[in-house]
Amino acid sequence: MALITLRDVYWGFGDPPLLENINFTLEKGERVCLLGRNGVGKSTLLKLITGRMLPDSGDIWRSQGITLSRLTQDVPVDADGTIFDIVAEGFGATGRAFVDYHRLDRNTELPEPDRLRKKDELERCLDAGDGWAIPQAVENVLSRTGLDPSAAFSGLSAGMKRRTLFARALVQTPDILVLDEPTNHLDIDTILWMESYVKRHVKTLLFVSHDRSFVSGIANRIATLDRGRLTSYAGSYAVYLKRREADLKSEAQQNGVFDKKLSEEERWIRQGIKARRTRNEGRVRALIKMREAYRARRNKTGNVRLELQAAERSGKLVVHARSLGFSYADTPIVTDFNFYLMRGDKVGIIGPNGVGKTTLLNLLLKKIQPETGDVRHGTHLEVAYFDQLRTQIDDRKTVAENIAADNDFIVFNGQRRHVISHLKDFLFTPERCRTPVHVLSGGEKNRLLLAKLFTRPANVLVLDEPTNDLDLETLELLEELFLNTMATVLLVSHDRSFLNNVVTSSLVFEGDGKVVEYAGGYDDWIRQRPLPAEAENTAEKKDIAPKQKRRPSTPKKLGFNEQRELEALPKRIESLEKEHRELSHTLSDPLFYKKGKQEIKQAKARFDELSAEIENAYGRWEILEAQW
Repeated sequence: MALITLRDVYWGFGDPPLLENINFTLEKGERVCLLGRNGVGKSTLLKLITGRMLPDSGDIWRSQGITLSRLTQDVPVDADGTIFDIVAEGFGATGRAFVDYHRLDRNTELPEPDRLRKKDELERCLDAGDGWAIPQAVENVLSRTGLDPSAAFSGLSAGMKRRTLFARALVQTPDILVLDEPTNHLDIDTILWMESYVKRHVKTLLFVSHDRSFVSGIANRIATLDRGRLTSYAGSYAVYLKRREADLKSEAQQNGVFDKKLSEEERWIRQGIKARRTRNEGRVRALIKMREAYRARRNKTGNVRLELQAAERSGKLVVHARSLGFSYADTPIVTDFNFYLMRGDKVGIIGPNGVGKTTLLNLLLKKIQPETGDVRHGTHLEVAYFDQLRTQIDDRKTVAENIAADNDFIVFNGQRRHVISHLKDFLFTPERCRTPVHVLSGGEKNRLLLAKLFTRPANVLVLDEPTNDLDLETLELLEELFLNTMATVLLVSHDRSFLNNVVTSSLVFEGDGKVVEYAGGYDDWIRQRPLPAEAENTAEKKDIAPKQKRRPSTPKKLGFNEQRELEALPKRIESLEKEHRELSHTLSDPLFYKKGKQEIKQAKARFDELSAEIENAYGRWEILEAQW
């Protein structure tokens, strides 16, 4: 039986609504990724599922007695205390009572009678809520997540704060874990740790993420929210991409057939008296229904239109760093760093949070002076800089004012262009253009910064964490822009897929101020980096070559029977999924459980059997496609 069921859920102001006729089930053991454009309602849907909001109509059922924990996008502004305190608060009111109980011992300002009275109240609360078991649960999750219980939460980096909040979500060992953009502002090492932890310890998961590598590594079902509707795809992210593309093509074809039919009927109705004869009244009524269906259709939102302003070609040499050295206090950031950035290079910078990636960018841009060595710039450089903190955006101004101040027009590639027209390329409606920036989502703010960045001619793009909060479509278009541009690109990113798809070489922080350049993106660096000495020795003892030196085996070609099996699999999967959906709706209906025990037992057994068959079919499909 489903842990959570949504039936015909509707929510939203105005027309069309944000969420319309949402049907969804979450089964035990599923790890479902919720995808969709920025602003389509993913966070709203999570709030409805977790009970923080109520739908305008429709029903939401949760299995009796289940525990549900969530990790939100933002760090709570009122979070205070040690890591132990923050994690303990994951037990809700009982957890807060436990934290307050131990803080009383440190509160010397409270009069003794008040302190004893308060302590007695908190003890009764802890007795009632089994609060004395909290310390062991907190210590267990802190040991698994590698956190220092005594460290002050306020002094942590953004990445460590996210890890602490992740531990708080885990402390109750929830039946369902809900994560909203869990990898935002995390470095690659922490993302890999979180991915590994989820695989090993979390059974049922519902999460929103635009990190394609993270989604590929974890999700076994994808749900997409588009134009108010939710569509579910069983299987991996790779399978989802193929099926989603096929669905969009099918939708376009169906709309084309419908539009052609509507056009023909409109021509017919204009013939006048012939259309109003009694025998044609049915055809007129059908046309009225077609018009209503056309008006109700919600077309897919267009893509962001990314285009760079043309700039004078830079010199062949863009940046030359020679024997560069810089440190904070006694901590070296870069030591004896030598680097050439040539025209057209696409270079990624990889390293943990706080290691000095932004400092290296500022050294290369001559925004700060090195302690040793020097930086030389080439000729005719026009630099556009994307700041991860978005300091170039004024939250007090509107979206349009951030682009053109008091003007209504900008000059783009020599042509006068209205600021609203420019912002429409970045999916801002005219109404949204007049909105103050402080109410925008993180993804909208990043799109606005890109829109502002591209109003100036540039031949060198320097971007510090440009991918945070951006939806998948915008990420893919940004990749395409970087691949097709002749401009030089220097970027910091923790998005492994983005690095793999864009950069031609990577600068990697390897500790103690050592920065080494490797050819290619993230995966190329993983293959090239030196193995630890222990691993090298083990490989030598076993007479096994290190992993990165092995040649990939040649894939086996499909035989005649395997080819026929591959061709038949999509239809078989479609049939299995249809039966699976129908049975899921049946099992989610409370009235079904008034039937006989044997019938209920058989339905549940068939549901489990179908789930296994679908998973095996998708696995077989991937294996055969890899050999095809």
